[in-house]
Amino acid sequence: MKDRSAMIRVDQAGEFGATRIYAGQLAVIGERGPHAAQIRHMAEQEKVHRAKFDALMAKRGVRPTALQPFWSVAGFALGAGTALIGPEAAMACTAAVEEEIDRHYTAQLDELEADGDDPELAALVEQFREEEREHRDAALAAGAEQAPAYPLLSGAIRLGCRVAIKLAERV
Repeated sequence: MKDRSAMIRVDQAGEFGATRIYAGQLAVIGERGPHAAQIRHMAEQEKVHRAKFDALMAKRGVRPTALQPFWSVAGFALGAGTALIGPEAAMACTAAVEEEIDRHYTAQLDELEADGDDPELAALVEQFREEEREHRDAALAAGAEQAPAYPLLSGAIRLGCRVAIKLAERV
């Protein structure tokens, strides 16, 4: 079996970041604001994803990224900042992040399926990818593309996600 430490580390970091983004959004939007119930639902799913990756890290002796304190602040700031722009911008953030996570998880699944050596990790990634796709689709249906400067906002967030993925794989 290949060492999948980097794969597990980056996935756990991403799920941690997602929980922080939603925490930031909810801090601004509040419990009764636009899309609050939807954001809470997505946040709960991300907490489950993170817990499963936390357990897998412990089981396999994988260290977390050293950048976790930075992801905590950056994720919360991204969530709060987009929510301050407005509910559509919060949804644009979700759509952009989940689009990159879909691409990331799909590439991982391609590798895992080609190697066929880690069915446990492949099953987790496949399940979570489907839930992340649901988050993206829900955000788009909730008006993400109506956010101010949507193409610019989405592109910047997606670029940030790609950079974060590369960093968490290594650091």
